[in-house]
Amino acid sequence: MPRTAYLDWNATAPVRAEVAAAMTEALARCGNPSSVHRFGRAARQALEAARAHVAALIGAAPAEIVFTSGGTEANQLALHGVAGRRLLVSALEHDSVRQAASAATLIPATEAGIVDLAALERLLAAERRPTLVSLMLANNETGALQPVAEAAKLAHAHGALLHCDAVQAAGKIPVEMRALGADLLSLSAHKLGGPQGVGALAIADGVALTALRTGGGQERGRRAGTENLPGIVGFGLACRIAVDRLGDYAGVARLRDWAERRLAEIAPEAPIYARHVARLPNTLAIGMPGVPASTQVMALDLAGVMVSAGAACSSGKVRRSAVLEAMGVPAEAAESAVRISLGWSTEEAEIDQLVEAWGALHARSRANAA
Repeated sequence: MPRTAYLDWNATAPVRAEVAAAMTEALARCGNPSSVHRFGRAARQALEAARAHVAALIGAAPAEIVFTSGGTEANQLALHGVAGRRLLVSALEHDSVRQAASAATLIPATEAGIVDLAALERLLAAERRPTLVSLMLANNETGALQPVAEAAKLAHAHGALLHCDAVQAAGKIPVEMRALGADLLSLSAHKLGGPQGVGALAIADGVALTALRTGGGQERGRRAGTENLPGIVGFGLACRIAVDRLGDYAGVARLRDWAERRLAEIAPEAPIYARHVARLPNTLAIGMPGVPASTQVMALDLAGVMVSAGAACSSGKVRRSAVLEAMGVPAEAAESAVRISLGWSTEEAEIDQLVEAWGALHARSRANAA
């Protein structure tokens, strides 16, 4: 078996060792955070400590944090919990937003991979109905950073609220809910070294939210059900570590740029999407003309290199990217794009392995086309 190079961090990051240890300790303790006896009070204390760490990651108040089962539920709670509003959703959003808001009006994107703010302003001005705008902070496929603060100003000027899916951005770049102007903001633990199956929705003070899950008074009545205490403890610690280690992503960016240069030298014709706009420091979306993404993913996997097609993390299947389609990328080109995403433990040897495997596949494809 070849050595492995895990370069699919945008799908999920490894659970940090410290997080796994804290979760194991939490699993060994008994106590429901809603119970008033000493075990319950200890569980509540652990829950609220984790809530404070999650809030600190985004500059929010602990009372503004509602724990969920992940980013998908957080997005759905934001879109459906703020009832009675017209939905405007960027065409670049993750499926967990687009499918939860199937009746929403899509805000178009530019060819560079950025939401079209002029189009957003026109849509906001077209109707006076109460509106909720949903715009991600960083695209999960291209890494392109979106102008959330500017969109929030436009939304607020028209009396609208703004929801920001910050799942891919948190832990990789600074995220400040107040500076962004977001009224609601979604997070997920497993993108930043925490466990899968836990996330959060931050709800700005004064924003009314209707619970989608009822049957208990947990999370201040905003999300019923006994909290996943071990997962939340892990989430909180992952957020605390992410704040302390945010500077590590400068090194990750250097590795990403190094990989990008080397792949471009092998295939100057290969498109690199969102290359000319601000991106996440770890993300590279690149096409290999004439070679389907499914072929690339499988060939790289056989060489021990794990990447994904842009939409793979939402479906488990390789299919054409709706994000690239929204950017105006032709269908054939969109079908040949893969996403390479790095993380805090990525090493130079993994980049070497990627370049060798990708270059070999590129050479074979050119030879077969000759």
